[in-house]
Amino acid sequence: MENLPVEVMVHILSRLPVKTIIHCKCVSKKWLDLISDSYFANLHLQKSPSSLMIHHNSENEMTDYHKPGILKWVEVEDELDHHRLHHDPVMRLDLNLAPIFQRSQILPVGSVNGLLCLWQFGQRKDNTYICNPITREYMILPRQQYYREGYAIIVYCFGVVSLTHEYKVIRIFQGDIPPINPTSSSRPSLLEAEIYTLGTGKWRSLGHVAYWLNGFSGPFLNGYAHWIVVDDDSPQKLCAFDFDKETFELFPSPPVEIVEESQIHFYSLGVLKGCLCQSDTFDFQLTIWVMKEYGVKKSWRREVIIKQSVSRDLDWLMWEPVYLIEGLNDGTILMMYYQDKLLAYCPKRKTIEDKEIFDRHFTGMAYRPSFLKLQNFKSERVHVL
Repeated sequence: MENLPVEVMVHILSRLPVKTIIHCKCVSKKWLDLISDSYFANLHLQKSPSSLMIHHNSENEMTDYHKPGILKWVEVEDELDHHRLHHDPVMRLDLNLAPIFQRSQILPVGSVNGLLCLWQFGQRKDNTYICNPITREYMILPRQQYYREGYAIIVYCFGVVSLTHEYKVIRIFQGDIPPINPTSSSRPSLLEAEIYTLGTGKWRSLGHVAYWLNGFSGPFLNGYAHWIVVDDDSPQKLCAFDFDKETFELFPSPPVEIVEESQIHFYSLGVLKGCLCQSDTFDFQLTIWVMKEYGVKKSWRREVIIKQSVSRDLDWLMWEPVYLIEGLNDGTILMMYYQDKLLAYCPKRKTIEDKEIFDRHFTGMAYRPSFLKLQNFKSERVHVL
């Protein structure tokens, strides 16, 4: 290897499994420098396979309300005729070990190019972090103007501008000042957006947001953030945020399903095989809508309908939200049911399987491992866990 040109060495190293690359950093200072270089990180990212990032709080940990949990990387062996999920216990990041995360909860709210955006919340806690679980680096963003002290819903998305390679966090504060009634379902009186560009050291205000948004985070796709709009009188039920122009706009939504007020109705957004998707759960069935041509309303297709009759054990599936995570090459759709189960639905066989990879109380998202270094963002203070 030492006799090979540097360019050839870099290409060979970039094709190795992630865990092997980590081991290679210990071989020599030369290999360490090669793998630590931004050129290697970008080259590896082009080949980085799709996988999952699980945020896990075990049954025992949930007895203590203030536990940050553990980030667990799950590899996906994704072939045309089969798939397999694998988690190496060595490849995990235990947030419980970091003093700064103590006595708080952590919620992953976005993932781009191997970087995770984490929201820390709890008593007198409302902070945003960026971390790379592979390099074990993390950094805390400065305090934003709108700080969650009472009842408020915080909505996030983490994305990157393709032309400038700027990584940005968009955050919308939805609450009342002062909080009137925490149990009220009325429209919040305060809807304010702030944005942070990594490396600048400060949040910028984007002012009032015209739309009331659902959930804590939205998927990033094609340079846009996407969220579901709660407002009943909105002509479209989706909202998009342009990370380049930093503007909000309504976005074409699937056909409206007529749902009686008495019926339970859950919906969420996701990305499957590069397409924006929406899951709807009501009337004892789960429907998955897929936008075949991005931004074109007529391209929405009802791709999957999972009825309760698929399995006698599916009663529980219709009573909590289902979150779409990843679409695999064999057609399987990976979904997260509430915080209890990682499900795999096979459209060809019309079967649904509980992967049983972890105990209860976990969330998950699609993830591509990378060696991007947070230290490349100037003006940021980076820590290693």
